[in-house]
Amino acid sequence: MNVTHGLRRALQINPEGLATVFGERRRSWREICERVSRLAAGICSLGVEAGDRVAILSLNSDRYLELYLATAWAGAVIVPLNIRWSPAENEDAMRDCRANLLFVDKAFAATGAALAKALPDLKQIYADDGDVPAGIEGYEALLARSQPMPDAMRDSGDLAGIFYTGGTTGRSKGVMLSHGNLMADALNALGEGLFSGSAVYLHAAPMFHLANGAAMYSLLLSGGSNVIVQAFTPEGVMAAVQNEGVTDVLLVPTMIQMLVDHPALGSYNLSSLKNIIYGASPISEAVLGRAMAALPNTRFTQAYGMTELSPIATLLHWNEHIGEGRAKGRHRAAGRATLGCEVRIVDADDKPLPNGSVGEIVVRGDNVMMGYWERPEETARAVVDGWMHTGDGGFMDADGFVYVVDRVKDMIISGGENVYSVEVENAVAQHPAVAQCAVIGIPNERWGEQVHAVVVTKSGAKVSADELIEFCKTLIAGYKCPRSVEISESPLPLSGAGKILKRELRKPFWENRERLVS
Repeated sequence: MNVTHGLRRALQINPEGLATVFGERRRSWREICERVSRLAAGICSLGVEAGDRVAILSLNSDRYLELYLATAWAGAVIVPLNIRWSPAENEDAMRDCRANLLFVDKAFAATGAALAKALPDLKQIYADDGDVPAGIEGYEALLARSQPMPDAMRDSGDLAGIFYTGGTTGRSKGVMLSHGNLMADALNALGEGLFSGSAVYLHAAPMFHLANGAAMYSLLLSGGSNVIVQAFTPEGVMAAVQNEGVTDVLLVPTMIQMLVDHPALGSYNLSSLKNIIYGASPISEAVLGRAMAALPNTRFTQAYGMTELSPIATLLHWNEHIGEGRAKGRHRAAGRATLGCEVRIVDADDKPLPNGSVGEIVVRGDNVMMGYWERPEETARAVVDGWMHTGDGGFMDADGFVYVVDRVKDMIISGGENVYSVEVENAVAQHPAVAQCAVIGIPNERWGEQVHAVVVTKSGAKVSADELIEFCKTLIAGYKCPRSVEISESPLPLSGAGKILKRELRKPFWENRERLVS
């Protein structure tokens, strides 16, 4: 199977069914298939060959969904760029994967122009409504001059996409996912009862993010409809649910909190909303409780995983959030291994641990990534004998429920986005006043965790917290920058091997908590 299978099936069984809704624009599956086949031909006419990388830097739109499909139809590899990254970070990703074609919308036209200057061989297409900037071709013009082409029919083992994620070495790394990886995850989700053929799914999470992308692939297989908002806002989500009869949506916990705490919540008719899938970071019991009370007819399902797993490893179904499951505390779990996945808890020597023992969560299945783009050593460390090492610490109970309690990797999850401490430390350390620094995650009611930096300055040097934060914003994405900075008068605590003892730095913030993640 490949990622265009769902589109071919939809054309066969439901050609006039509603495929996409974006603002006032509505298209059937027949229209989408026609546009995708033309767009694929247009991509090939620009010199893109099988296996070449095609990048996109854009807010959500119906064109984004078409690009996911058309890139595969052309036999190329999609590279969705992170809209929250700095231009320098996205340039680094473009250089790393050697993408030779970039689609941009109005919001990122200036960034695209800067990337084109830095990468002289880069071709650009403007994928938005309105006037097309001088010097580049428009998306609709590309379609208009292109004739439909046959599907390249890539094999399940072929590379389908490169999805960039933070790196433990300070540089982001590209997660390579095959057509088979993505289809395995999509089928696993459908087998678990997610995304029925009558689903009306709302793309509110960013479409570059694989959590939302995975839902899209499942919808393609089931034949549901895709309602798309340009970016998440509580009012935008509520209006879309009310106006389009949305039944399903994926939200990160921060989005759920903003939605259910919004003063206008009671002003909208949200009765069509049957399922909210949440993930990317743990949800607090308080937020989950408020959400379930505010939306009593909506079922909540937690999905746990990571990009390297295409991305789902476990599911905590709605019925475990209530009744007997809640009484047993299962609403605090990340769920059980999804169909097609095996999950273990292992020690430092990769030996399986008994139930109740805390170790690293590892996962095996057809959804495990092909590897990191051109990083064989990092791939070998992450995937051992087919088992993906998640970097999360947890335990499993006697019924197979997995509980995430800590992180093995030096990673922070803030607002559903992964932040690797070393990336932030590399930025902070470049300030001329900084002698020593350590970055940790501390609890935050809204974002789950916030990035906190502990800094020791050079002798005689002075710098304020605000100055350091602003300095970091020139180097890395805003969500990675410290939200708080502690200027320490004494050296940071070190182990006998000279390693900074981050657990000692974290301890005051996480005392008296059941788990060391939020």
